[in-house]
Amino acid sequence: MSNDKPENKSRRKVLLGAAALSIFPAPALLAQASGGTRRNISSFRVPRWQDHFDNLKNGAILSDTVSRMVQFWSEDESVYKLYPSSVPMTDDLTRRGYTRIIRKVVGPSWRPTASMKRRNPEWPDYVGPGPDNPLGTHALYLSWQYYRIHGTNDTRKIGRRSSNGCIGLYNNQIAELFDLAKVGTQVKLI
Repeated sequence: MSNDKPENKSRRKVLLGAAALSIFPAPALLAQASGGTRRNISSFRVPRWQDHFDNLKNGAILSDTVSRMVQFWSEDESVYKLYPSSVPMTDDLTRRGYTRIIRKVVGPSWRPTASMKRRNPEWPDYVGPGPDNPLGTHALYLSWQYYRIHGTNDTRKIGRRSSNGCIGLYNNQIAELFDLAKVGTQVKLI
């Protein structure tokens, strides 16, 4: 006697689908939509590099301040990374457009800008490298003065509007991006 009643087949499909999600969460959540745009079940849009850059010379970083994510493509397209990020608290603190990495620093020091000090006069004038540094363990300095892609020791900030203009990543993820990116890597903030 067969046990292939319609309700057993449906239950089996649900169990197999749940198992696939636990084993392969990213591929299971991302699906191809019309026009080649990749979307997950919450309609998170993952743009292609061609949508924003003419080429991948020196690699490319795209920071999406709406989706709160950072994407990296290597020059030869062999490496693609996607990271959750913190973004500026307000639109007036957000700079958008094209820039590039001009310097890379392990163990950065931090000095708040004059406008940060006006908003937060209680902040120190200088914080050296270490666990109290708001730039975390690594910093990628952009060609725009005072703007960086950096780590953070306050992991509550990731995925939120919480910065004074910079883009923040988890320390382990900025360390990875730091190793992948180079001086000259092109960057776009949207």
